[in-house]
Amino acid sequence: MQNQKSQSDPDIYSRVVALCTNANLRKTSHTITQLYDEFLQPSGLLGTQFRLLGAVASKGATALTPLAKELGLDPTTLARNLKPLTREGLVEISIGEDRRTRMVEITEKGQKALLKALPLWEEAQAWVISRLGEDRWQAMLADWAELVSLVRQR
Repeated sequence: MQNQKSQSDPDIYSRVVALCTNANLRKTSHTITQLYDEFLQPSGLLGTQFRLLGAVASKGATALTPLAKELGLDPTTLARNLKPLTREGLVEISIGEDRRTRMVEITEKGQKALLKALPLWEEAQAWVISRLGEDRWQAMLADWAELVSLVRQR
């Protein structure tokens, strides 16, 4: 009976929510995503779209599966996230040499959208870094990279 009471004690779950790495990272990610969306709003791009366009622009024509892996997404999620960019004419998806491979490439319209959004993204970056401080921001980047590496080694 005592064990049942302790398992349903709201304080336990409050502590779990407050200390859960997953919950805290998701809350932080959601908040930062909203901030970048606000900064990027005049460009017409969302932060997630800016990230995808930037990744595609940095690679040239690239296959979806390796791009998804680099971005930490599964290929299905990447394909779904590219649909609005394709619809808007910002990227093109074509069949690769192997008919099973899909290639993505930024269009001229996508390049223009990226260039329009870049100064807004730089403002968002500067805003965040100015509040955290350069050293703390660099340390956080290193910590996140280490956490990703540890999880992938699991």
